[in-house]
Amino acid sequence: MRRFYSAVAWIIAGCVAVQAASIAFGLGGMAHYIQEGGVIDKALVESGEATFTGDLGFPIHGIVGGMVIPFAAVVLLLVAFFVKVRGARLWAAIVLGVVALQTTLGYSITDMPYLGLVHGANALAVFLAAVYAARRVSRSPALRTEAPSSSNAVTT
Repeated sequence: MRRFYSAVAWIIAGCVAVQAASIAFGLGGMAHYIQEGGVIDKALVESGEATFTGDLGFPIHGIVGGMVIPFAAVVLLLVAFFVKVRGARLWAAIVLGVVALQTTLGYSITDMPYLGLVHGANALAVFLAAVYAARRVSRSPALRTEAPSSSNAVTT
């Protein structure tokens, strides 16, 4: 279970890297498209047609951030209940908390664009919390349950 917990935490961290790469790809392609004279308006966005090179970055960012990472964070918390390492549940809950905040911020950006500043910074918090959770479990010794020692045994 420790390996599975660690693997899920590393998957979350890896997905954050995919998030950063995909949004940079999308915005870079969009900037190039506009520089070349292209126009992006509501009709183009809603058409769903790929019109520039980085257009695929936006749905990747949305799918990974809106579905994959939150699902993995919930799995991490569920697995944490079976991992016998001190702090596993706490760090899984922290990861889930910052992922929930990140998802909320992501869906709220269109209403309040300044939340994008917090969204970007919180992505680092998600990454660091996931990496810390993964490394903590892989390094920590398992909790041991105390077995009755022979000196405590009743002799007759």
